[in-house]
Amino acid sequence: MPIASINPATGQTLATFPSLTSKELEQKLCLAQKAFHDHRKTSFSDRSDKLMRAAQILEDESERLGSIMTSEMGKTFASAVAEARKCATACRYYAEHGADQLADEPIATTASHSFVRYQPLGAILAIMPWNFPFWQVFRFAAPALMAGNVGLLKHASNVPQCALAIEDILSRAGFAPGTFQALLIEAGEVGALLDDRRVAAATLTGSEPAGQAVGSRAGRQIKKTVLELGGSDPFIVLPSTNLQSTVAAAVSARTINNGQSCIAAKRFIIVGDIYDRFENEFVKAMDALVVGDPMLPDTQVGPLATGKIRSELHDQVMRAEQDGARLLTGGTCIPGPGNFYAPTVLSQIPRTSATFYEEFFGPVAMLFHAANPEEALTIANDSPFGLGSSVWTNDPDEMEFFINGIEAGQVFVNGPVASDPRLPFGGIKRSGYGRELSAIGIREFVNIKTVWCK
Repeated sequence: MPIASINPATGQTLATFPSLTSKELEQKLCLAQKAFHDHRKTSFSDRSDKLMRAAQILEDESERLGSIMTSEMGKTFASAVAEARKCATACRYYAEHGADQLADEPIATTASHSFVRYQPLGAILAIMPWNFPFWQVFRFAAPALMAGNVGLLKHASNVPQCALAIEDILSRAGFAPGTFQALLIEAGEVGALLDDRRVAAATLTGSEPAGQAVGSRAGRQIKKTVLELGGSDPFIVLPSTNLQSTVAAAVSARTINNGQSCIAAKRFIIVGDIYDRFENEFVKAMDALVVGDPMLPDTQVGPLATGKIRSELHDQVMRAEQDGARLLTGGTCIPGPGNFYAPTVLSQIPRTSATFYEEFFGPVAMLFHAANPEEALTIANDSPFGLGSSVWTNDPDEMEFFINGIEAGQVFVNGPVASDPRLPFGGIKRSGYGRELSAIGIREFVNIKTVWCK
C-alpha cells in the first residue's frame, strides 16, 4: 500500500511513496548491520564533526524543512522553522558533550584498576510520531549516533517527506550509508522488525496502545525499550502568581503545536478565589486565537493532523458535555476544507466521566477549581498519566510542596513544560519509562560494561 503525504489544511495529496518490499527491507537491515560494525569503530571526534555538519544544515535550510513539516502535519510555519533550528541544538549538544558523557568512569574497588565503559548496542529502531516530526527524531538520533549506534526510523505514515528529509540531512552531514535509514513501511511490519536479531533495541514516542504493543513485543525478545507515551499535564495556578502573564502562558501552553503535544498543558487547576478571573480571561484569550492557514504569519492555530484525529477529539468533547461538563467556548469542527477545530474550553468535568482521565490531543482545555493547594495536588495526581506538569506561584513553600508532591517525570515552576537537550525527558505511570536527552538519555542505549582488573 502506498504511503501518502496529505496536506491537513487543504486535504490535498502532496505525494505518495511505495512501501518497502520484503526484499528492500532485508537489504536495509543488512546494510544497517554492516554500518554498525564500521560506525562503532569511528572516533568521538569524527561523530562530533558529522553532528556539527548536520546542525549547520538544519539551520541553513530551516525554512525549507519547516515548509515540509507544515505541509505534512499542519503546524504553523514559524513553529516548524523553530523546530528545525531546535534540532540543531540537540546535534550540537551531543557533539560537544557526548564524548565526556560516555568516557570511561573510574571507580575505586579492591581491584588495581576498575571502571565502567559505555559501548554501543547496534541498530536501534525508532518508532516516531508525526506531531514533532523532526525534533522527536533528532532527540533520538543525535545521542544514538554519537554513542556509536545506528538508527532505523519507522516514522508516522503521514510524514514520509519528513522521514526522507532527515535521512538526507544525516547522509549529507557525512554519516556513512546505512548509519541512519528511514523505513517507509506500514505499522503492521514493526513487530517483525522487533523480532529480528539485527535490531538491538527500540524507542517509541506515541500512544499508549502503541507503547503497549511495542513494549510487550520487544520484551518477548528481551530487548530494551524506551517509551514516551501520552500526557495530560496539569497546569496549577495559585493566588500569588501574576494572573495576566499566567493566563497568556496558559493559552500558549495549551495550543502549542495546534494542541497536539504530549507535554502541552491540558488540565488547568486554579486554586482559591482567583478561579473566576482566570476562567474569564482564559476563555477570552482562547476565543481571540487566529485559526487558519498555518503558512500565514498571523495564524496561531493550524489544522489537526488528520480528519480521524479531529473526529476523535470532537467525540471526546461531546461525551464530556453529555457527562455534565460545561462548554465555555468552541466545541465545533470548523466547516470547509482542512481539519480545523475551534479552540475549546471545558469546565467542571466530573470524575465519573471517562473523559476526566483521557488525553485531549488538540486545542481543548479543561478547567478545574481547587479550594486549596492540597486539593489541587489531589486533582493533579488523579490521572493515569505522569509526563510533565507546571506550577505557577511566587510562594517558595508552595513551590516545594508541588515539586515534591506531583507524580510526573517533570515539574516546571513558573514556566511551561519544554524539552531541553541538557535535561532528561520522560514520564512515569502510563506516560512511559526511560529517559531521552541529557547524559541520562545517551546512556539508555549502551552496554554499561563493568571492567575489573587485578
